[in-house]
Amino acid sequence: MSETLPDPAERDYALVGKKAAEIAAPDLPYRPPMPKDRTVGVGLVGAGGISAAHLDAYRKYGLNVVAIASRDVRRAKARRDAYFPDALATDDVERLLRDPTIKALDITTHPEPRIELMRRAIAAGKHVLSQKPFVVDVSVGAALAEEAERKGVKLAVNQNGRWAPHLAYMREAVRAGLIGDVIGAHVAIHWSHGWIAGTPFDLIDDVILWDFGIHWFDFLVSVIGERATSVIATRAYASGQTARPPLLAEALVAFPGGQASLVFDGDTKFGALDATIVVGSAGSVSSAGPNLGEQSVVLATAAGIARPLLTGTWFNDGFAGAMGELLCAIEEDREPLNSARGNLASIRLCQAAIRSAHEEKRILLT
Repeated sequence: MSETLPDPAERDYALVGKKAAEIAAPDLPYRPPMPKDRTVGVGLVGAGGISAAHLDAYRKYGLNVVAIASRDVRRAKARRDAYFPDALATDDVERLLRDPTIKALDITTHPEPRIELMRRAIAAGKHVLSQKPFVVDVSVGAALAEEAERKGVKLAVNQNGRWAPHLAYMREAVRAGLIGDVIGAHVAIHWSHGWIAGTPFDLIDDVILWDFGIHWFDFLVSVIGERATSVIATRAYASGQTARPPLLAEALVAFPGGQASLVFDGDTKFGALDATIVVGSAGSVSSAGPNLGEQSVVLATAAGIARPLLTGTWFNDGFAGAMGELLCAIEEDREPLNSARGNLASIRLCQAAIRSAHEEKRILLT
């Protein structure tokens, strides 16, 4: 039997890319959204390490942080002095809840105290931005979303990866219909996460899929919606790793008419690489680079190849996007793109992957 294939099948079989014209990149709304009125009072609760990224982003975009609260008032004062010298620094959260000039609260604390803080904030009529992961128990998250809706306030989640320039551009390309129906979405991240050894993150059993990977489960939901039907995942220890939890993990997700994969090599000591592609029925959009902040995006369609020159970085423009979207939703009286209720789909998918890795079986999603 002959193995010779006729043209153009031979070229296609060999996965030879077709040359395409270089075209101008579409101008898509990937930048952090900002409200018309940036004087709205914002309060921040929790002055831990990640709060610096929040405050730096808010300062850059001219948002109005009027108060910072922490159990350790010295930390609150240090954050205030570094970013918003005119803000109140206090260890009394109730002062923020009573303050009528504060319309939105950014709650950056660890998950355990955050649930009660969100409940108190909602009861006080404050709009809330919750640190991610939003909740561990999705039923608790659903209840919080219902409480916010009854109270008439917005509840959003700091899924800041949604406004990482490369991920935001890819999402907006999908939303604009530029690549047609999504048939594939694939993320492969190879980096060193061994820095967590000896830190509180070392105590999180599924730190790669949960604390880190939640960003990409959320990205996946942002491009395919709540259509995942099943997930199968694994986790493993890298040879010679020093961190306590497994640093290697991967997940395969099925959805109608398509497939997705997330691969995390968290003990890559040399040659870090971060690559993502979303494949559609009418094109594809991809990004690649050595880290989260340095990414080159390519949009490929029948019209040609576009290479948008994006501005900004995930840290800290992504944090500005999360708060900016909440403030825009308040101003426009609509559901924020990063709403708590919407985020529950990302959490369900992520938790199903974790369950799959532990139980070593495919998990069906209903």
